[in-house]
Amino acid sequence: MSDQWKISGLYFENCNCKILCPCLFLGDPSEGDCTTMSAWHIEKGHYGDSALDGLNVVMAIYSSGHMAQEKWKVALYLDETANQPQKDALTQIYGGNAGGHPAVLATFVGEVLGVRSLPIEFQAQGKRRTLLVPDIIESDIEAIAGEDGTEVTFSNTPLCVTPGQTAVVAESKRLSYRDHGMQWETSNRYSSYSPFIYQGP
Repeated sequence: MSDQWKISGLYFENCNCKILCPCLFLGDPSEGDCTTMSAWHIEKGHYGDSALDGLNVVMAIYSSGHMAQEKWKVALYLDETANQPQKDALTQIYGGNAGGHPAVLATFVGEVLGVRSLPIEFQAQGKRRTLLVPDIIESDIEAIAGEDGTEVTFSNTPLCVTPGQTAVVAESKRLSYRDHGMQWETSNRYSSYSPFIYQGP
């Protein structure tokens, strides 16, 4: 049985699909394959006795086709400010070994390319979200405006990273990724952000 755990905070993602990403609705990626960056800023959390407040986690995901049918290749990046018990906790949670929704997401993974501890800068300002992992990831997104100027939102999609939450549709200004022999450079593509809450069984 895993230690008791719960984490909550801010999440955002962006990929190479055109707006709105068909993968969320179990459709084929608009570009044939899918290159995705997912980022979590833990505002409050614990795993057993280890506090996880303020830590960041990033996952780079590659799917060669339909994301619910093709197994993903993933690379996991942990906040270098985490101590060893915190890193172990995050690896257990995001590796799917501690139960909860991350364990559901882990069933889509076919290969883990690596787990690294690096500097991660996550910023949320108004309708904008940015992420920097030096020399590896740069991501910059901003919410799009709806007909009346307010945010465009969605929830309860068949493929969902943040269940129970309402997500805001955004557009990427840039997504750049270089690692594990992969190189992505996209802009003006699908993005979203939302709160998240995960906890163990």
